[in-house]
Amino acid sequence: MRKSKRITLRMKKWRFFKVIKWLFILGLLGGLMVLSLVFYADRTATKAGEGKLFDEPSEVPDAPVALVFGCARIYQGRQNLYFKYRIEAAVALWEAGKVKCFIVSGDNHAHDYNEPREMKDAMVEAGVPSGKIVCDYAGLRTLDSVVRAKEIFGVEKVVLISQRFHNERAAYLAKSIGLEAVGLNARAVGGPSAKKNARREKLARVKMWLDVNVLKTGPKFLGKKEELPL
Repeated sequence: MRKSKRITLRMKKWRFFKVIKWLFILGLLGGLMVLSLVFYADRTATKAGEGKLFDEPSEVPDAPVALVFGCARIYQGRQNLYFKYRIEAAVALWEAGKVKCFIVSGDNHAHDYNEPREMKDAMVEAGVPSGKIVCDYAGLRTLDSVVRAKEIFGVEKVVLISQRFHNERAAYLAKSIGLEAVGLNARAVGGPSAKKNARREKLARVKMWLDVNVLKTGPKFLGKKEELPL
């Protein structure tokens, strides 16, 4: 092989490995940025709930309304404990005389899937007056539920009701729109479901941060204002 060809071959190899090296460096930097964002978003949500989330109804400051976040009553053919414990927390808050009414906010994307209606039915069965529960059928996401509480229902101060991990994220969203919020933590759920939700929550918090600080995301639906039975 002539000298010029050997030099050309070496140059091509050198360029190839240089490209690989820079791709590796860029990939490493990108991975570090993603991990940093995951950590920062997680810490941001946790910090938003500090001093504002309570485990006992007696500890919760009085507020005009509580916002109960929706989920399915039945999941994979069995009772959904997330639903059960959120309803129990809402009922306990009512019995403690801490709020005047409730917004039950969730998904209603199909005729046979109606989270707000199921929550209201369960709360009425447990003794909360039907007239003190308002359904928000457009709570497709936590962001939608929080923003709609302020913009549609005119809420200025609210008690958030869900599991602690969810309440922390909701507290950050509430703070971002100037909604005064505290929370009652529903009983935690253990087992494989909890581990799965913990992984999903990391991503949900990243999306939370991006929605507020980068994407400026709003609810999918707003509509006419509604009155609460205060």
